[in-house]
Amino acid sequence: MMTVKERYARCIEWFESNNPLPQTELHYESPYQLLVAVILSAQCTDKRVNMITPALFEAYPTAADMAAATQEEIFEYIKSCSYPNNKARNLAGAARMLVDEFGGEVPGELDQLVKIPGVGRKTANVMLSVVFDKAAMAVDTHVFRVSDRIGLTTGCTTPLATEKALMRHIPADIIPKAHHWLILHGRYICKARRPDCLNCGVRDACRYYQTGGKVTNKPKR
Repeated sequence: MMTVKERYARCIEWFESNNPLPQTELHYESPYQLLVAVILSAQCTDKRVNMITPALFEAYPTAADMAAATQEEIFEYIKSCSYPNNKARNLAGAARMLVDEFGGEVPGELDQLVKIPGVGRKTANVMLSVVFDKAAMAVDTHVFRVSDRIGLTTGCTTPLATEKALMRHIPADIIPKAHHWLILHGRYICKARRPDCLNCGVRDACRYYQTGGKVTNKPKR
C-alpha cells in the first residue's frame, strides 16, 4: 500500500503529464462574469449555466448593468437553472455590492468575497484560484468525493477538512490546477455512482480501486 506522500506524488505526476493546463468549463470573459457563472452553477451543471449566460451577459455585461436591474428582470434570464428565485436575488445583491463597495470590480481577498450575496467559501476559492491564481482549493462534491476515493484525504467529513488536507500536501504553486484536475476527474472518470476505474490513469495509486471499491467517508449534511 502506498503512503499518502507517494499517492500525492503519483497523482500529481499523472495529472501534470496528461492535463498540464486544466481550465474551468464555465464560459466567461471577465471576473464579474465568472462570479455570476459560479453563483449560477450551484447545484446546476456547467452545461446548463453556459446555455443561460450568453443572453444574461448581453443584457448585463457589467456589474453596474446588473445592479440597475430588478430581481424579477434577472429571473427571466436564469429561470431554467436550479433555484432561480434565490439565485436572482443573490445576483442582484452581488452586483449592487460590487458596485457600492468594490468599485464594480471583483475583490481578490477571501474575507471580502464571502461578504457578497451568494458567495460562500467554495465560490470565493474558485474566484481566488481561477482569477487571481492564488493557492485556494475550492471543494465541491467532485473534489470531496475524488479526494476521499483516491486516498488523498482520510477521515475528512466536511469540505473545509478536505480543503485543509489537500492544502497541506499539494504544492502551493499547483493548487489552482489541482482544483481543476480533481473536478474534471470526478466529472468524467471518477463519477459518483459508477467510477470508470478501467479508464482511470491513477488507479494504481487509488485506495478505492485497491480495496475493492469501498468508500471511507461521506460528507455531513
